[in-house]
Amino acid sequence: MRLLRRGFIGGVATIAALPAMAQPTPSREMVQLSTGAGLIIVELATEKAPITTANFLRYVDERRFDGARFYRAMRTAAAPPAGLIQGGLENDPSQALGPIAHESTLATGLRHVDGVISMARYAPGTASSEFFICVGAQSSLDADPSAPGDNAGFAAFGRVVAGMDVVRAILASPVSATAGDGAMRGQMLDPPVMISTARRS
Repeated sequence: MRLLRRGFIGGVATIAALPAMAQPTPSREMVQLSTGAGLIIVELATEKAPITTANFLRYVDERRFDGARFYRAMRTAAAPPAGLIQGGLENDPSQALGPIAHESTLATGLRHVDGVISMARYAPGTASSEFFICVGAQSSLDADPSAPGDNAGFAAFGRVVAGMDVVRAILASPVSATAGDGAMRGQMLDPPVMISTARRS
């Protein structure tokens, strides 16, 4: 699934070793993504983004993300390296659920800062199984009513609280120079990074 939006089409110009983890906030859920590159733990903003978090947790609880992959690394020209990694089911019709309503950053108050997890989509209201994690601030992914075209942004719904070193390692992983369509060409991980399990913690 592509991340489609103004200016973004084509690219935005062992547990013991984990860093200290932030304490979970009341009314928030924690999810562990066990990947081929290491463990990523995300805290979901269940109160601020209830539709999006409920959708993500359904995939987790039904174990639909077991065997999913991080398959895309979109890198910006920023230093230190920034961008996003995208994962999910690659719209596998046997596993992907139906689309959900779009929760704008204007409504949730969440922003695409370093470590934020958000939903990939085409038009607003088409997000289902694909998600991404930001490395560095990506303010162009926030909703902006003053911008032309599709300015609804993407639906942020949580943040990484442990494992950003793993996220950055995936971002720096090799990509194919030819795989991917349109804006995603040259951004497809080769090989992808497996998500072996996704569990509430």
